[in-house]
Amino acid sequence: MRAFLYTGGEVFPEGVSERPEPGDLVIAADSGLRTARMFGVEPTVLVGDFDSLGEPEDLPGVEMIRVPAEKDDTDTQLAASVACRRGATSLVIVGGFGGRLDHSLANLALLEDLHGRGVPAIITNGRIRARYVKDDGALLVRDANFRYFSVVPISEKVKGVTVEGGKYALRNATLLRRNAGFSISNEITKNAALITIRKGSAWILECSDF
Repeated sequence: MRAFLYTGGEVFPEGVSERPEPGDLVIAADSGLRTARMFGVEPTVLVGDFDSLGEPEDLPGVEMIRVPAEKDDTDTQLAASVACRRGATSLVIVGGFGGRLDHSLANLALLEDLHGRGVPAIITNGRIRARYVKDDGALLVRDANFRYFSVVPISEKVKGVTVEGGKYALRNATLLRRNAGFSISNEITKNAALITIRKGSAWILECSDF
């Protein structure tokens, strides 16, 4: 089952092509309720301490999960856990970037956590789309909303990196975390770009011109 999680942050709807379909689980995390409504979407579950949203109005048909303001996880992390417990096999997080840097970094880390649970996920706000890859690959389909793509090492060394279909090709390269700029701002020159990593973990980011 695919799940959508709408959260706070800056969102640019014109760049978000992902939309929930019938049968998808739709969750909003706190002020993510406003994000969902930007897309004309009403969640089935609302999770949060509501410090950002404020006290929500009566929402018929929406399950509300209220959590304490003082807690160990962010509302987005808690909402992702709800999705996993309810059987999500993949997750699309809409929002998550452009607000507080600490929250943005925590959301990137959440991609790794979800990968460890066997739930592949992406985060998109319409100008950035991010995914986590470990000892694996990703196929990026050319999208006019995202001009650039970057491979940002998380491991100290990311080995056997190959990029096909990009302006700057790589073959069996080694990327270093301390020199992350080496693999920033590539561009897709064909219909798609294929990125493979033999050993190590990285974030793959698609970005637009701001």
